[in-house]
Amino acid sequence: MIGLSDLPLRPELVGEEPYGAPQLDVPVRLNVNENPYPPSRAVREHMVRELLASVTGLNRYPDREAWDLRRDLAAYLGFGLGPENIWAANGSNEVMTHLLGAFGGPGRTVLTFAPTYSMYPEYARNTHTRYVTVPRHPDHTLDADLVGAAVEEHRPTVVLVTTPNNPTGTATPVEVIEEICERNPGLIVVVDEAYQEFTEFPDDSSLALLPRFPRLVVSRTMSKAFAFAGGRLGYLAATPAIVDACRIVRLPYHLSAQTQALARVALAHAPEMLGRVDELRATGRAVQEWLRLHGFNVVPSVANFCLFGRFTDRHAVWQGLLDRGVLVRETGPEGYLRVSFGTPAEMQTFREALLQVQPFADLMKGPHDES
Repeated sequence: MIGLSDLPLRPELVGEEPYGAPQLDVPVRLNVNENPYPPSRAVREHMVRELLASVTGLNRYPDREAWDLRRDLAAYLGFGLGPENIWAANGSNEVMTHLLGAFGGPGRTVLTFAPTYSMYPEYARNTHTRYVTVPRHPDHTLDADLVGAAVEEHRPTVVLVTTPNNPTGTATPVEVIEEICERNPGLIVVVDEAYQEFTEFPDDSSLALLPRFPRLVVSRTMSKAFAFAGGRLGYLAATPAIVDACRIVRLPYHLSAQTQALARVALAHAPEMLGRVDELRATGRAVQEWLRLHGFNVVPSVANFCLFGRFTDRHAVWQGLLDRGVLVRETGPEGYLRVSFGTPAEMQTFREALLQVQPFADLMKGPHDES
């Protein structure tokens, strides 16, 4: 037997660990921003019927262009988009890899703003793209001046703006995206809207800017609000030329017939699949207020999660919650934990567990508090 160190691994991969949040069998899992409500029985039965139909052609390759799915995604988004404006892939992870495979690479830079999604540097690494981050403002917001100064310093090909931002839940207004595009017409500007449906006004989206800015890309996912994390479907909206660039770098038949069939059923039942979003939005407001009332610092979030703390030893708090059957995420700025918003019963268990852990947790106070 040989070990990993005995193999001719690429130098930049030496010492790296596979990405992944802990997948632990605990009663309350609030660590990966999933929608806690599964599809209804009627939707599940519809999915089974479509899966059975797709299996009859299992000996044939699927539609590599996923044209019908792209048509359905365009209809869901609106904004005058057609299937030629949509690209779909195996989760938003693959969407981002396609974008950096097309527009990144050796000698090119992708710029984003920290703290942000922990997978971004891996997309860059895997496409041989230089990865640069610049700190957000102390309240985790962005404006066009901050972005413009970072662009001037680092000369990226791709700028990545996440709104609402993961892990902070902070939104970047469409007006700011518009100004960024106006000031930087030569850049590929990717707006990651994975959590857009959870915001107070989901239609207030950078999708409205696409007709004016041909190098703007808006990325979405069905994993979160659509309760479709196990289906693995991410997508983007952009000018057809950007879609064609993704088609060049994608692997053939990258979306199975079964994934396409399931995603189309979910989209056909979009109002029902999104039916719990309002409830989760209200849950999020209530949880954030409860955390503040109990002495925790909370970064204001418009997504389906929030950061809370600040702890001198956040791992000890994470472990204390886990010992009580509650799994949250140890991520984000120093001293913070991230909790996804779950069902009323899950959030009650979280609150009870946190109150049991709190007397043993040393809360930090100081200039970095974001209350």
